[in-house]
Amino acid sequence: MDRLSWERLVTFVLVFFAIGFPKAMAVNGTIPALFSFGDSILDTGNNNNLQTLTKCNFPPYGIDFQGGIPTGRCCNGKTPTDLIATALGIKETVAAYLSGNLSPQDLVTGVCFASAGSGIDDLTAQIQGVLSLPTQLGMFREYIGKLTALVGQQRAANIISNSVYLVSAGNNDIAITYSQILATTQPFPLYATRLIDTTSNFLKSLYELGARRVWVLSTLPLGCLPGGRTVAGGPLRICAPFANLFAQTFNGQLSSAVNSIRTTLPNYDIRFIDVYTPLFNLINNPQPEGHFLYNINLTV
Repeated sequence: MDRLSWERLVTFVLVFFAIGFPKAMAVNGTIPALFSFGDSILDTGNNNNLQTLTKCNFPPYGIDFQGGIPTGRCCNGKTPTDLIATALGIKETVAAYLSGNLSPQDLVTGVCFASAGSGIDDLTAQIQGVLSLPTQLGMFREYIGKLTALVGQQRAANIISNSVYLVSAGNNDIAITYSQILATTQPFPLYATRLIDTTSNFLKSLYELGARRVWVLSTLPLGCLPGGRTVAGGPLRICAPFANLFAQTFNGQLSSAVNSIRTTLPNYDIRFIDVYTPLFNLINNPQPEGHFLYNINLTV
């Protein structure tokens, strides 16, 4: 996706943050760290260190990043993980947990566990040889141990409880695992319910590990991605309606699940972030935002 469309999307996400900013401020007046889980929307390079074909460490990826060097981020520059960390005043970029050269400052200010091509369904990660959500959660547990050894239990607990957590998952489950493999064996609403149950358990596990401020991103308008438009968009390559319908169904259930979790777990500031709607509007009516070209990578 080009720089303008990423910034437009992230600006929308930050509106949600601004609404609750006073509550979101940590005890010392800052957000100490940011962590991200999920797929390539947030991945800052974990797949570089995996035996997988799902990689973004070659040109033209990174063309607008520092020095124009591809880093494993599946975009031209920074991911929303980086952009939101910058907007919160934490740091300019967020290191991938598997990068192999994490500094103490990286650990204290947050890392990325997301993996391009991953999803909620373990099958999604298995197909592409990437990190499943349970694996990412296990890495987070390992990280907590490292952080505690570095700064002590009290400060580590403060960092974990006052940081922001981003979660983006479901895109590849719908676009790949369901649409290409499972569509003939089960109706989508049933599959979506499975995904929501797994996501709910993941979000509850984050809470049990100490997370208290979590932003859960909706899926993208999957029928409007280049692959969906090419395969099912007809000669005019319009947005494929069935893929978008699947995404809308999933997003509706995800929003309800997030609301339910927020009301049942005390002091859990968990929010559903609707990425689908502003991006769908941007793709289908770009003129109000100015004339520009957009290129959204199919790999999420």
